[in-house]
Amino acid sequence: MPICSCEETINEFETLTRDAGRVQQDTLKKILELNADAEYLNHFGLNGRTDVESYKACIPLSVHSDVEPYIQRIADGDTSPLLTGKPVTSLSLSSGTTHGKPKFLPFNDELLETTLQIFQTSYAFRNREYPIGKGKALQFIYGSKQVVTEGGILATTATTNLYRRPRYKEGMKDIQSQCCSPDEVVFGPDFHQSLYCHLLCGLIYSDEVHQVFSTFAHSLVHAFQTFEEVWEDLCADIRDGVLSDKVTVPSIREAVTKILKPNPELADSIQRKCMGLSNWYGVIPALWPNAKYVYGIMTGSMEPYLKKLRHYAGHLPLISADYGASEGWVGANINPTLPPEQVTYAVLPQTGYFEFIPLEKPKEEESENSASIHYIESDPVGLTEVKIGKIYEVVITTFGGLYRYRLGDIVKVAGFHNSTPELQFICRRSLVLSINIDKNTEKDLQLAVEEAGKLLEAEKLEIVDFTSYVEKSSDPGHYVIFWELSSDASADVLRSCANCLDLAFVDAGYMGSRKIKTIGPLELRILKKGTFEEILDHFLSLGGAVSQFKTPRFVNPLNIKVLQILNRNTTKSYFSTAYGL
Repeated sequence: MPICSCEETINEFETLTRDAGRVQQDTLKKILELNADAEYLNHFGLNGRTDVESYKACIPLSVHSDVEPYIQRIADGDTSPLLTGKPVTSLSLSSGTTHGKPKFLPFNDELLETTLQIFQTSYAFRNREYPIGKGKALQFIYGSKQVVTEGGILATTATTNLYRRPRYKEGMKDIQSQCCSPDEVVFGPDFHQSLYCHLLCGLIYSDEVHQVFSTFAHSLVHAFQTFEEVWEDLCADIRDGVLSDKVTVPSIREAVTKILKPNPELADSIQRKCMGLSNWYGVIPALWPNAKYVYGIMTGSMEPYLKKLRHYAGHLPLISADYGASEGWVGANINPTLPPEQVTYAVLPQTGYFEFIPLEKPKEEESENSASIHYIESDPVGLTEVKIGKIYEVVITTFGGLYRYRLGDIVKVAGFHNSTPELQFICRRSLVLSINIDKNTEKDLQLAVEEAGKLLEAEKLEIVDFTSYVEKSSDPGHYVIFWELSSDASADVLRSCANCLDLAFVDAGYMGSRKIKTIGPLELRILKKGTFEEILDHFLSLGGAVSQFKTPRFVNPLNIKVLQILNRNTTKSYFSTAYGL
């Protein structure tokens, strides 16, 4: 993207956000005009009206189960205007790691355009702070299996829906250096081979790499953990100019062999640098000296991976990517110098119509650090009516056929950019751990694990990954926390960790229930190394994409396969004695 068009993009953003209220009205009008014939809208008696008042009066708030019957009809081949005026030709699969099965969502050209608008905006602001010249990007991205539904509609992840469209590639060329790896690697059928080749291609073009990217922080950490294990094989491939036998997929072999030439000097240099690193600290800038930053989604459930990612990134800044979901986009990161823990997202008022449900904490539950609250809800307010410091649930109306759709995300308004709010992502709204009156979310679980993890730091150990489960087969029920550790810890340390976890859940309902023994002692189960890798492989076998994989922080009892993997790999178990035996 030439400098002038970066400035143009910023100027356009400034203009749109100065009058966000009017832009919102225009955007809703445009969405409703395009989709005036949609059966969903007419079912509620909207009948072609496009003003905000009629829209809010006729159309109720919705969740996925409300639109599911319509999406199912689209998947079965019904081409009448159901959710949108034009027929939907693609569906996106959301990551589906929550309930163990993916959800279908509509995907169309308009959503592709809003994606490009968001990406171009954040790129323009990023490039102002960290200019990158012509070069390449080391991208850990993976296409996923494409499923054709009964009715002949292509269903795949939102990421794949984007990457397979020429219009997207064209739009992205302007704003980011091209990917080091050929398409065959991105769309390869075997994730492990694709990852190996992403690393190899990244090393071949190491001097040209200006940025390192993956959709999620988890994929970046996973890539460099893999690098620790395979770097000597990669060096051998580069030295001899011959691709490892590990790569067996013909299309990947052929594409990578074209760019792999014997280069002993590069192999020696990589070897020297790897040998000189202390516990892999700063491996990214050491091997990719011209990289300016590391980029990917780093908020919410990705926060636990930041410590490890900072270790690999050394002095390079971590920049959190934009805020969206398979359902649609919410905001762009226009303050790229903020660390991921403080990042905010400015809402682009032309990309959808946004409402916010004000959430108030009940008076007796004022503890700030607990996300585990049954909030009191008020009527939704518009984009420009939100108040700084307040928390809300996001409701979106998109160009892709979702109307007043509750995203289930809790955000805090950190401030305004002109008249559009800058949002901080707090957590997913859905409860994670609950047995009776206790209520704990993913954020509470994360805080508890961080607290107990401090006991491991003294032992030079780290938590590779974690998840949880509610064990209700015994009475009283209890929380089970699963940990995979970097290496073995003593029984004493792990007993202390179990007690620390138990005490770290400060939700009043949990503490009260533990005291009167209506919830049993928390159980910490230690897993074999490689368990979460096995869960990832299971997710991929269901047709998921690595770029979308999020470790499930809570395993639903219906997700039998994942529970089997966890139980089969449990090596030790420790019960808390924090509330007495």
